[in-house]
Amino acid sequence: MATFVSADWVRERLGATGVVVIDPRSAMRYLMGHLQAAVSMPYKKLTDAQGKLLPDSLLAEALGQIGLGDWDTPVIYDGRDGRNAAMLAWVLEYLGRDDVHIMDVTFQRWVDEGGEIFYRPVTADSRKFSARPKPQFRAALADVSANSGAKVVDLRSRDEFDGDEEMDERPGHVPGSLNIEWSELAGDDGQLLCTEDKARGLLEAAGVRPGDPVVALCRSGVRAALGSLAWRRLGYDVRLYPGSYLEYMASGLPVER
Repeated sequence: MATFVSADWVRERLGATGVVVIDPRSAMRYLMGHLQAAVSMPYKKLTDAQGKLLPDSLLAEALGQIGLGDWDTPVIYDGRDGRNAAMLAWVLEYLGRDDVHIMDVTFQRWVDEGGEIFYRPVTADSRKFSARPKPQFRAALADVSANSGAKVVDLRSRDEFDGDEEMDERPGHVPGSLNIEWSELAGDDGQLLCTEDKARGLLEAAGVRPGDPVVALCRSGVRAALGSLAWRRLGYDVRLYPGSYLEYMASGLPVER
């Protein structure tokens, strides 16, 4: 499980040998200001032209290209909603890393508290990143079927879940799935995530009990990563379905609306 660390913890390690600070926001936001020595890794660099997560070997290659080697410590920070950090943290954990660190406040909070920011892009020498996938972190199409035994939690907006937004060819949701909007898990007052009590309460209100296996999905996986991060932090058995509703919809399986 990723370790949440304070801004002071991050500040003390900026520029240290063996620490790779990663900015998963868009390239534009990165150029508008970033932490010292932070390298840019927008989530789009980890997907293909259709938005599908790259194969494991290409994920490892992309991470190595930003200078993250097998013996380097990754430290991630993010903007106001945390979903990019959550997705990158999931990718790293899925690929076998157990040393992932996430700054527990947003970049905006860092700036507001007088944290130094830099504008020049940071380049790094490529390193060897070895992928050691942990399949228990990742769900597939079969895991959202009616007979999988998991509680399927859809983190899209309520309108998307109900099929009221015509952004998909087959609007709606996986039959029997539960809906918790991803934005409910974003933090307040500069915190990256909501409180643990709120994250737990959202699951309980949806009918998920401790011990229930959970599959988190959204439209393409990124928003669902925030739920995966928040609930795994509490000890829930959560797998992320990176194919999410786009893959499910294309499969021809039944859709509820």
